[in-house]
Amino acid sequence: MSSHWSERPEGGGWFALWLIRTIGLGLGRSVARSLLYPITLYFYFRRPFERRVSYAFLQRAFGRPASAWQVMRHIHRFASTILDRVFLLADRFARFDVRIHGLDELTSRMRPERGVLLLGAHVGSFEVLRVAAAERPDVKVRVVLDTQQTPALTELLHALNPEIARNVIDASRPGTEIVLALGEAIGEGALATLLADRARPHEATVVVDFLGAPAAFPVAPFLIGSVLKAPIVLCFGMYRGGNRYDLYFEAFADELTLARRERGAETRALVQRYAARLEHHVRHDPYNWFNWHDFWKLESEGGDATAAGEPALGKCERAGPSMSGRAT
Repeated sequence: MSSHWSERPEGGGWFALWLIRTIGLGLGRSVARSLLYPITLYFYFRRPFERRVSYAFLQRAFGRPASAWQVMRHIHRFASTILDRVFLLADRFARFDVRIHGLDELTSRMRPERGVLLLGAHVGSFEVLRVAAAERPDVKVRVVLDTQQTPALTELLHALNPEIARNVIDASRPGTEIVLALGEAIGEGALATLLADRARPHEATVVVDFLGAPAAFPVAPFLIGSVLKAPIVLCFGMYRGGNRYDLYFEAFADELTLARRERGAETRALVQRYAARLEHHVRHDPYNWFNWHDFWKLESEGGDATAAGEPALGKCERAGPSMSGRAT
């Protein structure tokens, strides 16, 4: 079975997500959380691929072999954030203790006529951003989401909060359409959000150091930022257990300008900066890492990868030690 994240089946499926939604909203979060223990055991024994990559990731993060208990804790953390997504999308914020760090880094860059590009990652919960957004109901949040990759979660989103669903920018659309939609959102003063740690098949990537080894990251988010000329702020919503989250905003660039002649080197430096900040948060709390694939397995794939209407930067530009294999 393929190890590329885009070809992995969605975990849980429609029935499991709707069951936990019904129990959570009907009987409460505490009752629903009690179901996460058998769910964790099910995924530990029934999803061997994810179990293996969790072992490998935790060994890399801790510098020593991981135990079965630590892997199950990793799975349980992920399941907890999926459950909490139900309540966050249903605007039930009062039950959460969300501590916001660096909010001024975001609000100082927001203008009615110019929004902000928020870059996150598949760590913790990006939905916890809604707690901060609730304090500014005048500001729209537009989210780039691959609706075809996670159909069950997409259907759940539409059912829980149709207003949010209408503000989704479908990542399965052609790249030029995504950029135009993001540009429109920025022009309306919205927060345009996307996750910058995964590349789709044949998408241009650059290899940088991440957790002590070369890993491929997409260049599209940074090329999009340079096209839109919008401020870029990093956003990480880290789950701390129970009902607590830490939401971090970090200024990344007030405006990106990439010189065509030096674009490759400049883009690599930007991606390395992003990867360094992601590594900072992941090392602090590895159980928030929710990339359930071999992140460091580099694949050398062909095809003309283009991002944001810009020329491709090559199949896989390498900025670390050479490594055989295929880049994802």
